[in-house]
Amino acid sequence: MSQVVLHNPRRERVVSLVVCVLGSAAALFAATRTWAVTVQRQADPLPDLHISHAGTSAVPLLSALALVGLAGSAALLATRGLFRVVVGGLVTGAGVGVVVCGSYGLATLDGVQVAWPVVCMPAGLLMVAGGVLAVRRAQSWPAMGARYDRPASFASFTAIGPEEDRVPPIGPPPSDVAMWDALDRGEDPTGRGE
Repeated sequence: MSQVVLHNPRRERVVSLVVCVLGSAAALFAATRTWAVTVQRQADPLPDLHISHAGTSAVPLLSALALVGLAGSAALLATRGLFRVVVGGLVTGAGVGVVVCGSYGLATLDGVQVAWPVVCMPAGLLMVAGGVLAVRRAQSWPAMGARYDRPASFASFTAIGPEEDRVPPIGPPPSDVAMWDALDRGEDPTGRGE
């Protein structure tokens, strides 16, 4: 008889990432659209000027918060443990900020085109949902594979101690340099031992 799994950590991680990315991308897209158009009258015979105001100019913080959400989505994948929880909190805060920015745009802009500020509200809520999921469940999520970890030998490169533990020289070994120098002079370095 198989056990019923109540939650799947890998699936939760994917859901959180997808939700955060979708919300952040939607908020960033909405921020770049025209939120309001003002008309500036000019003296006759000049035509009136129609000035478009994108969300980024109307509510400058909006695009920054959306970018925080996108960067946080990538960081949720790359971090682990407590750091992932902190990143989830940042994404949640950015999502709340996106909702506030959309509400602010609706309430304060003259001649606002309602569609784009309204898009920010569910986009921000998606970011909040993904961030809250990360805060609550991230410690049980799997980490990236070991191939992405810092090699254990890296610690010995930075240590100051015996000669063999010091930072290795930068560049190719001298034998490689000599081989290339020989090639530059037109010599065949592989024929030296003959």
